[in-house]
Amino acid sequence: MNSVFAIVVILIILLILVYHKLSNRIDRLEKQIADLSKKQTHPIEELKNVEHPAETHQFTNDETDVQNQKIISPDIEEPEPQKDWLNPVFDFLKQNALTIIGIFTLVLGIGYFVKYAIDKNWIGETSRAGIGFIAGIFIIGIGHFLRKNYNIFSSIITGGGIAVLYFTTTIAFREYHIFSQNSAFLITCLITLFSIELAYFYESEILIIFSLFGGFLAPLMISTGQSNYAFLFTYLSVLNIGMLVIAYLKHWKSIGWISFLFTSIYLFFWTTENPSLTSIPFYLVTYIILYAFALQNHIKKSILQQLDILMLVLINFSGVAGLVYIFNELQIFPVSVFPVAFAIINSVGWYREYQKKDFGINYSVFTSLTISLITLAFALELKTHITTSVWAIEASLLLFIWKSTNHRIFKTFFYFLFPMVILSQMVTWARYFNSESLAIIFNSVFITSLVVIGSCFANLFLLKKDSEEDKNEKELYENFFKILSFLVIYFSILFEIIYHVSEESFFFITTVSFLYTFFYLFTILLFRKKLSISKDFQTGLIYLFSFLLIIYISTSQVSTEIISNRIDFNFFFMHLLYILPLSYLLLKIVPESDFIKTKFSYWLVSVIIVLAFSCELFRSYILLNANNLEDLSNLQNHFKILYLPIIWAVLACLFIYFGLKKEIPEFNKIGFSLLGIMIFKLYTYDVWQMDNVSRIVAFIILGIILLLSSFMFQRLKNLIKNFVEKKDENTKANQ
Repeated sequence: MNSVFAIVVILIILLILVYHKLSNRIDRLEKQIADLSKKQTHPIEELKNVEHPAETHQFTNDETDVQNQKIISPDIEEPEPQKDWLNPVFDFLKQNALTIIGIFTLVLGIGYFVKYAIDKNWIGETSRAGIGFIAGIFIIGIGHFLRKNYNIFSSIITGGGIAVLYFTTTIAFREYHIFSQNSAFLITCLITLFSIELAYFYESEILIIFSLFGGFLAPLMISTGQSNYAFLFTYLSVLNIGMLVIAYLKHWKSIGWISFLFTSIYLFFWTTENPSLTSIPFYLVTYIILYAFALQNHIKKSILQQLDILMLVLINFSGVAGLVYIFNELQIFPVSVFPVAFAIINSVGWYREYQKKDFGINYSVFTSLTISLITLAFALELKTHITTSVWAIEASLLLFIWKSTNHRIFKTFFYFLFPMVILSQMVTWARYFNSESLAIIFNSVFITSLVVIGSCFANLFLLKKDSEEDKNEKELYENFFKILSFLVIYFSILFEIIYHVSEESFFFITTVSFLYTFFYLFTILLFRKKLSISKDFQTGLIYLFSFLLIIYISTSQVSTEIISNRIDFNFFFMHLLYILPLSYLLLKIVPESDFIKTKFSYWLVSVIIVLAFSCELFRSYILLNANNLEDLSNLQNHFKILYLPIIWAVLACLFIYFGLKKEIPEFNKIGFSLLGIMIFKLYTYDVWQMDNVSRIVAFIILGIILLLSSFMFQRLKNLIKNFVEKKDENTKANQ
């Protein structure tokens, strides 16, 4: 008890100190604001009278001109910045975080008080529920009295009171069994209706959100574990209809998304737990209600906003997914009846836009949904690989029609259809895992992949012809599409290769896959201009190539595999094929790209060069000297101690020489860093592992290399110095 009292006293003292500090800071801020207000009464006169340093004179004049322009032409309206729908959410949370935390804390405090009273046996079960209801109503009353001056604060307070009523009803039903399930459900419905009426009366979107959360969570609060889905979704349908009415009256978008989220979750669990024909009417009712919600802007203003379009897409395809799943589980056919039915509904909107000769966004959305659903219906009735081919050809055809007619609807739908081609192609690839004998190239899976590859090339060619305006407008989509296209082509060939070499060792499959990846990335970079690849995309591909190459060089076990007779010796030359694309990349492609604009790129290239020389010379040394696996350990140690320092020293000198010649300081740093690592390794480890002869040879060679490096460095330094001096002399003479 004494400790609790001491804690309370400390908290009170801290609160007094914090309040005093905040009060003083507020006073200072008010004084600063008052001083700023006085200074701003004659800003132009102050700007004229203030003398500025010479070096900032021009900047001050420019700033004064801008201010004068704003004063002279106050009527010019600046364009409104594009609104981000997340900003209001974050602003609300920042401004009302303390209020939300406060009401949550208050609810918890009431709960802990009731629990304490229960533990002390002060009140009975009925009295406990009564206290909860009284507390909830009292909180709602406080919110009611604060609504005029503190609207948002009042809504949150009222929402907290409604939450107390919901939780009290739940506890009274579950823990104390004061109410029957029907009575508890009736009470929760009354609370929901009461809260909706308050929200409508206060015109508070925040309060209606509280009400909807309570309404959708009420079935879980009073659930006994027995499934009564028909009753549940009758209740949810009534709740959704109420939501729809309020959405049309008040134009509150958030409540429709809350309804969609909760209803979809309930439908998902019903469908997966007990797929039955009873759920189909509720799917259709939910679809109609949410479809009407998504069209409220279209009905009132003849426009479809981004969130409306997203809602249309989600309810169409989530509805089809659930209904098709039920039909498949119950073995009822045809499953395509629902996508066709939804396509007919969307075609009504398309036909209305067509009659108005309005080929804008609304026309594009309804047309895209209609064609997508019809295409999906065909896909459900056909085999997967046929579907993939049809979709791929259709995607290219739509893009070609757009290029011919310039109707953007076809290009818009292309961006909807192509991801479906990707998903279908992924299902087609899965056949590689359960097919035993597919012919090389001439098999249904790879032929389907070839069709998709041809479609990707055709699409890339067609998109390349876009005007600059279109490119800027669709740049994000086209870059995403290019990445998808390159991935589809890559995996289509890779899976075919892996399938036909699957009987070989894991090392063989891995090496072939790496080499294919290097040449594939190299091919894209080689034809980067014809493929209209942006500079940033090129840089990303070079980084990907580099990191994969580091992994490949540093982890390859080709020498061990050859010595153990698991692969042929000639495979070593196949392993070295990566040198061809790497050399061309470093000599031709990298100097022309933005890759070299960062210092990190020089270090990355240097790591690759050092690894390539060190590892490949090491493997060559092993293959030339090892007769069996027992020789590997001694040969590895001998190479690391004797030859590796020499290789690093030579490379370090080359880096320094190249850095000085091309005036690239990073290569100088890399060279000296490599020398430092090599010297540190030599004196801390290698010298203690060598025999006398090897130690003498290593030190002599190292010493000669270091002296030559120093001499070369000094000579180049003097040349550069003389060149700079002569240049300065010529400049002075000309002046």
